[in-house]
Amino acid sequence: MEVFGQLSPFQIVLFIILAIGFFVVLLILGVFARYFRLWIQSKTTGAGITIFDLLGMTFRKVNPDVIVRSKIMAVQAGIGDEHGVTSKALEAHYLAGGRVPLVIQALIAANKAKLDLDFKLAAAIDLAGRNILEAVQTSVYPKVIDCPGKSIGRDSLDGVAQNGIQLKVKARVTVRANLRQLIGGATEETIVARVGEGIVNAIGSAETHLEVLAQPDRISKTVLARRLDAQTAFEIVSIDIAEITVGDNIGARLRADQAEADMRVARAKAEGRRAMAVAEEQENIAKIEENRAKLIEAEAEVPKAIAEAFQTGKLGIMDYYRLRNVQADTDMRLSIARAGAPGGKKPESAA
Repeated sequence: MEVFGQLSPFQIVLFIILAIGFFVVLLILGVFARYFRLWIQSKTTGAGITIFDLLGMTFRKVNPDVIVRSKIMAVQAGIGDEHGVTSKALEAHYLAGGRVPLVIQALIAANKAKLDLDFKLAAAIDLAGRNILEAVQTSVYPKVIDCPGKSIGRDSLDGVAQNGIQLKVKARVTVRANLRQLIGGATEETIVARVGEGIVNAIGSAETHLEVLAQPDRISKTVLARRLDAQTAFEIVSIDIAEITVGDNIGARLRADQAEADMRVARAKAEGRRAMAVAEEQENIAKIEENRAKLIEAEAEVPKAIAEAFQTGKLGIMDYYRLRNVQADTDMRLSIARAGAPGGKKPESAA
């Protein structure tokens, strides 16, 4: 304080100005020490990112290394601001949670392969969770998908021709990514399911399995004609039949099962008719017994009627003897007939 007391006001103001200037110089040196390497890289490559842009990235919590290196990659590959790849666009994609280096690598690969892909579409695909670089690589180098897939748990696609013979088919589907349909487009599982459905349908439309074995390419042509890649993230390049084997005779098995089922139905109907016949027989036996009881009851009334006829004088003694003779003659005839019947069975008229 004694030193400041000995200084004049002008000297104090000058000292403060020098202190502030020294602090500013230190701050500038610190900024340059922090961003000088990135700024030199941007300056020498023509990336167009200034020291103030780097400082603003720090305040916006953006990693300057990622932005600068990504912009340098794009500029060196001939993709600049006119293609939508600006430092502001890269920062926005970074803040949105996107993978900036992956998007730039995909743009470079697409540009070299002359694919129609701009930064906005690439950023949108990346933010949708798709691997944009892998999609571009699939567009350049088509991908082969086994059908059926390993996740299904089956070794082949099984179809049945119209003659009932089963065919087991293994196919390979060559696809390439459809960059315009990556957002919202169906995945590989949908392609496998649709191709499997088309193969089974093509086999089922053949009259005999020999037609399919003679011309396996008819399956590929039929499936490709149905445009199974619609609304998917892929475009089907080709469908190749890798293997066809003959399976079981499904038609014969179904006919045998149907015949067995018909036989069971016929047996059930026959059993029903037999039960009805037995019931009807038992009903007839009951009626016979009822009639016999009525006959015995009627025969019991005959002696009463004869006695009453004697009392009233309506029946004489000679009439009675003639009645007994007729009855004896009838009994004799019945005895003779019973003796001549097979097994001594009583004739039906005796009832």
